[in-house]
Amino acid sequence: MYQQESNVEKIVPNLSRSASIAGHGRIDPFISKPKSQLMTLKGMVKCTRNMLGRYVGKWFYDKGIPFDAANSPYFPPMVSAIQIAGLGVKPSTAYELSGPILDEKVEEVTK
Repeated sequence: MYQQESNVEKIVPNLSRSASIAGHGRIDPFISKPKSQLMTLKGMVKCTRNMLGRYVGKWFYDKGIPFDAANSPYFPPMVSAIQIAGLGVKPSTAYELSGPILDEKVEEVTK
């Protein structure tokens, strides 16, 4: 079994202890930073996409999956389903994939 990574990458960097929500007597980090340091929505999406790419890539490399598999018509819907599932949903096990889920797909194809 693979050891889970202890430090999952953050989409937005942690705020310093002196930073807080405006109105609590502390400096709002988004107002006080120069424009060059502000995290834009476009920047956050790019950062998140890069993080996703690194994790998916790591899985491809580890299992020796051909890169062409990313061109499969089933790849984008899989990523979308993972996004919709959200946090806390555990991935299917090897048993589930090779047993009940595979049986369901075989039945679907035979119909």
